[in-house]
Amino acid sequence: MKPLRIALISPFPPLKGGIARFSESLRQALGVAGCDVTAVPYRRLWPRWLLKGRPAVEPGVELPASTPFSIDLMNPFTWFSVARQLRQSRPDVLLVAYWSAVLAPLITILRWISGLPSVVLLHNFTSHESIPGEPMLKRLLVSSSDGFITLSRSVESELLGFSPDARTCSLFHPLYESQTPAPAKIEARRTLGLPEDAPVLLFFGYVREYKGLDTLLNAMVAVVREQPSAKLVVAGEFMLDSARFRDEARQLGIDGAVEFREGYVPASEVAMLMAAADAVVLPYRSATQSGVAPLAFGHGVPVIACSAGGLDAQVEHGKTGWIVREEGASALADGIVEFFRERDQLPLEEGIAEVCRKLSWSAFASESATFLERCSRRSA
Repeated sequence: MKPLRIALISPFPPLKGGIARFSESLRQALGVAGCDVTAVPYRRLWPRWLLKGRPAVEPGVELPASTPFSIDLMNPFTWFSVARQLRQSRPDVLLVAYWSAVLAPLITILRWISGLPSVVLLHNFTSHESIPGEPMLKRLLVSSSDGFITLSRSVESELLGFSPDARTCSLFHPLYESQTPAPAKIEARRTLGLPEDAPVLLFFGYVREYKGLDTLLNAMVAVVREQPSAKLVVAGEFMLDSARFRDEARQLGIDGAVEFREGYVPASEVAMLMAAADAVVLPYRSATQSGVAPLAFGHGVPVIACSAGGLDAQVEHGKTGWIVREEGASALADGIVEFFRERDQLPLEEGIAEVCRKLSWSAFASESATFLERCSRRSA
């Protein structure tokens, strides 16, 4: 039986970001599962002015030379070129990563010019940032797709609420295991200049409005009152003005308890930050799922999360972390304090180990391949 031929259209490293990392891991896992996968990468996702001087690629790496199979989202001529290349190469199915409504026209062109069945890997159905005309773009996406793979039940429910006849396969966000040996907690804290015996919280990843860093800073006032030695490390690239958050920490009187490590965190440094943390905090106002939670679990770190969107499906209260059911800084502070009070009695190590066994890339790739094959046959 010949292998299923998949064209995976997505950002890939060296472009930065969680979706690029996800897609590279998926490409490898599908290959191990016996599929023939062709990566169709992006060369550019956003205009330079939107990046505000931040590099689009990982530190010390340059984008490879352009190929007929690379997309410039700002140049629609490349969309048509790639669609024609796909029509000539004739993979069995297109698998297209989607996280913003601005991608709907591209997906439509790829689907109809190539004439190939198209399955959308739905990281989000609704864009994190407001997009003009998004309902119309969603209708365009649905009409141009033969199936959807979602990473959470909440995304699937949102999609089916919009388009009840959509063909879906609801899976999960697989776990990222540490790419480098994890140092001991004391060693990691010494390296990072953190106190060895203090409670340490980590806010990790891109800082965007919906991720609620301001709520966490306000919560830290009560946390520090209860645990005077507590520290919060904020590590990641700011998509907002970082001075706003530094000023807020000073005004709240907690600047001594908060360490800002601004900038993109390369994979080589992730293990050190995770090893130093007692918990990763996700104070998100809205979310369908998070790539930070499986990253934390893959490093053996529990997660304290607000119950926004699908986060309470990713974090099991009392087993892999702590869920804060109420909104606001006061409730988040109470949840953090309760977690530290109860953590020694919680089966966190066993719970996280169980999640790591269940949410593997091999399981995700196997179920994805089965769904993709069904979609390719149905559209043939």
